[in-house]
Amino acid sequence: MRDLKQTGFNDRITTQQEAKKALLAKFKPKPAAPDPEFEKLAQKRAAEKEALRQQHELAKSEERREKAEKEAARMAAEREAEEAVDAEKRAARKERKAVSKEDQKAARDARYAARKARQR
Repeated sequence: MRDLKQTGFNDRITTQQEAKKALLAKFKPKPAAPDPEFEKLAQKRAAEKEALRQQHELAKSEERREKAEKEAARMAAEREAEEAVDAEKRAARKERKAVSKEDQKAARDARYAARKARQR
């Protein structure tokens, strides 16, 4: 192949190196100009994030409150059931005692009557 441009070996090497540098320069990051809206957008995003966080916190506190109310209602119902069972047991015990006292009184009266009958 003929050399039409009449370049030497060194010229070709330097041209190749310059082309390689230019190709690599395309891929290097360029200094970016700061966006004037960047601060406003960042503040807007931060405000939205904070509002969302507050909304989640409010929802969580509402859930906790409802859960506490349900637990309190369950405990109250459980306590009422226990009190009802205790009252029923007390009533049964009082009834047994009353029957027992009546039986004791009847037995005592029978003994008294038997003693009076023997003395006559």
